Parts: sequence; C-alpha cells; structure tokens
Amino acid sequence: MSGQSWRRMLPHPSQRSRALHMSTRASAMLILVLGAVFGVLMGAGSAGAQTDDSGPQAIFGQLDYEDVEVQEDIVVPGVIIEVDGVGTSETDDNGEFRIEVPGPGPYVVTLDVDTLPTSINLRNPENNPLNIQVREGSDQRVLFPLIEGEAGSGDDSGGVSFRRVAQLTAEGLKQGLYLAMAAIGLSLIFGTTGLVNFAHSELVTWGMLSSFFFNFYGLAGVIGFLAPLPPPFGGGVNLILAAVFGMLCGAALGYVLNRFIFRSARQAGVSLIAQMVMTIGLSILLRYFFLYLFGGSPRTFGDYAAQRAVSIGPIELTPKDIVAMSLSVVVLVAVASYLEMTKMGKAMRAVADNRDLAESTGINVERVITWVWVSGAALAAISGVFFGLDQVKWDFGFRILLLIFAAVTLGGLGKAYGALVGALIVGLAINLSTLVIDAEVKNMVALLILAVILLFRPQGILGQRERIG
Repeated sequence: MSGQSWRRMLPHPSQRSRALHMSTRASAMLILVLGAVFGVLMGAGSAGAQTDDSGPQAIFGQLDYEDVEVQEDIVVPGVIIEVDGVGTSETDDNGEFRIEVPGPGPYVVTLDVDTLPTSINLRNPENNPLNIQVREGSDQRVLFPLIEGEAGSGDDSGGVSFRRVAQLTAEGLKQGLYLAMAAIGLSLIFGTTGLVNFAHSELVTWGMLSSFFFNFYGLAGVIGFLAPLPPPFGGGVNLILAAVFGMLCGAALGYVLNRFIFRSARQAGVSLIAQMVMTIGLSILLRYFFLYLFGGSPRTFGDYAAQRAVSIGPIELTPKDIVAMSLSVVVLVAVASYLEMTKMGKAMRAVADNRDLAESTGINVERVITWVWVSGAALAAISGVFFGLDQVKWDFGFRILLLIFAAVTLGGLGKAYGALVGALIVGLAINLSTLVIDAEVKNMVALLILAVILLFRPQGILGQRERIG
C-alpha cells in the first residue's frame, strides 16, 4: 500500500473534528454502560439470594432415548433424579420427573446412573451433574440425553467411525469459530501495539458474565424504579438482547483498559515486557473479581439452556449451537469485510504492517489503536456469550487462554486472518484428538501445536519470515 493511498484514507480536517467529537460522545456512552454493568454485578449477589414469594418453582424434564431399529423415542421410567440440598424424584411411566425448589437461584441436578436400565447410558457422562439456574417466576427444564449402547459413544462403542469423526469435526468447528472471534482481537492488538495481552481471555469472561446478569436481572438491576415494569425493564431480558448488552460492555471495558492503563503506559515509555507483566496482573485481578461477584458455581443462561439435539446426517447439534455457529460465521465475515473495505479497517492493517510508516503518512495511530481495543474486546465478549451457551463460569477465560495463544501463534502473530485459520485448526485438532486420547487431556494438543510452531515455523502459517541485519 503506497503512501498516497494511505493519505487518501484521511478525512478532511473538519470531518476529523466531527469524528473526534462523535468518538468522544460514544466513548462516554460506553463508559456509562460499563458503570451500569458494575451496578448489575454489585446488586446481583443480593438479588440472587432472594426467594420468590409467588409460589414454589420446579425443575422438570423427561428421560427418553431413540430406538434406532424402530426409529422412535422410548421413555425411561424408574430413574432417580436428585437436586442437591432439595430432594429427589423418580421418573414416572412417561419418563417425566418434577422436583419443586424453594425459589430462583443456582442448583445442581444429578442423574443416578445406577438406576438406568441395562444398556442405557448417558450420551455425555461428563455433563452429569448439571449446574442450572432457575429464573424467578418460571420452572426450569433440564435434559439428560440418553443412548442405547456404551456411554458417550452411541452405536460406535467409542471406536473410530465415520459417525464419531463427523460429530467431533462438527464440535471442533464450533469451538474453532467461537475461538476465532477471541483470537482475532488479540492478534490485532499485538499487531498494532506489539503487546502480548494475557488479560484478553478475561474479556471473554466479562462478556459472558455481563450477558448472564442482563439475562437474569435486566435494566432493573441498574435502575431500581423500573422493577415494577414488565421485562425487559423490570426483569431479565431475552438472551439475544442480553448478548448485545454484553458486547457493548466488552467494548466499554476494552476502551477503559486502553485509555486509562495501556495508552498511559505507551506515552510514559513503559517497555512492552513491563506492559506484558501488567496484563498478567490485570488478568489475575479481573479473574478473582469475577469470582467474588459471581461465585464459584457454574451456571447457565436463563434462555435456551435445555434443548434436544437435532440430527443432521451423522451429526447431532442443538438448535442453539446451529444458530450460534451461523452467527459466528456472519460475524467473522463482517470483520473481514470491515478490515478490507472500510477506511478504519485499512488503517488497522496499515498500522499492523508498519506503524512508523503509517504514522508518517498521517494516520492517527492512537485512534486506530483505540478502535482495535474496542472492537477486539467486543469480539471477545461475543465469543464469551457463545461459549456460555453451555455453561457460564467465572474462570472460563483462563481455561481457554492457552487455546487463544495457540491459535494466534499458529496463524501468525498480528495477522487477523491467521488467527481465524489458527483457531479453526486448533478447534478441530483438540476435538479430533479424543479419537486416540482421553477427552480430559485434549487441551494438551494445543500446547503441542504451540511448541511445534514455535520450533519449526515461528512466524506462523500466514506470517512472513523477517530478516535480521
């Protein structure tokens, strides 16, 4: 890209002034949103401890499995379901169970596998017990998918088969797509600033937790006098709207971190090594702040928590997974289009390629870095919402930190498209690896990929080798 083409990207001075004014107003709004969410977080602890006076609520469900020979669902009676600290229930002749709970809040539901009929097992044994969240004023359905055959294997008995490979490939693509949204932001931040941000994974958790609290408490968690009004004002909002709020909160936190911590560090001449150490401390601080406010028990969103999987050929996915994967593709395509077709996107790539040259042609590098932080944090927050469709955890970001770095390193540090490719490869690799290794150690594959890439191609798949001297 020539210097003249970069100059053509620059707006007229009057337009710059208006853009700066609009950017300042937008930044103020983002900070207000951030403060609002902190209000939700601080008020949610006491709100979550209150019980519902409108009457008993319940956890319910039905146990059945598909008989592949007759192609119909068979109910399973006589199975014991327990809600910790509340009570137990035995499925009736229709395979149904119902356990009343004292009020809204988190509960742990366990299926007693010893009471299952012979040859009937849980499809996903690792999801027993289930951590669920009962919303105020509504009952909560839970699902324990059952299969006829060995646990967690269907008709394949845990071996290598086309059906199992196809299912693991689908799970790998799902994880890779979610991971890509977080990895792109980290890669762009490194490309424009040279900073290795260990706190980036906590932005994933922030988006997840922000959406959770908006999903359960809505705007009334911030503005108390709205409580008598119907949702979304006086109670939890739908998860779709909560995800939008979560994305805005992620963008706000990204702006605040850059504006008040890392921008000041850059202007003060703090070295990149020192800034990296700062991100490690910031990551620990945020993580235990989340633990203090959210608690250590995993929870679930109030919407779309329990869904029956649908079959697509040999693959089984829940409707929420299909929608989330489709939205992930849309978001990633939109990000690619933004980087290729907009002035700010081109400026981001220019700064990532050569910051000094970009600045010499008149590009406002600090403004570009601000937008990189804001957009990267928003992408991480969306990623957190999609990951949270399974479970919401206070330390989820820390759990996937290695995967994010493996994806970015594999694709090429500072390369947005490289992060996308790397994330898809990492997602597929760690899921398909369970064909030969235990699922509990599958994340070890990401560490192996990271080590191999650093040894044999440190510039990554899409990176270019740099000459020294």
